[in-house]
Amino acid sequence: MSLQVTVVAAEHAVWSGEARRVVAKTTEGEIGILPGHEPVLGIVAGGQVRIVTADGEHLTAQADGGFLSVENDRVTVVADQAELV
Repeated sequence: MSLQVTVVAAEHAVWSGEARRVVAKTTEGEIGILPGHEPVLGIVAGGQVRIVTADGEHLTAQADGGFLSVENDRVTVVADQAELV
């Protein structure tokens, strides 16, 4: 099982693909997302979104503002500003 992850900024797509795990900081605290996670909507609290791809590669995106949505093994991060670091 894997997650379908999309990270976008207001003006461009940052990264999209399959992942094993996503960890992001929200206003409620840090959240870890694995396949099968219950649906959730959170406000991104400026910080890093860490992604472990299906191939085991570790990616980090700096995301400022916006929201994170999880539903049916799809994770979408929509940020005011975002870039891979």
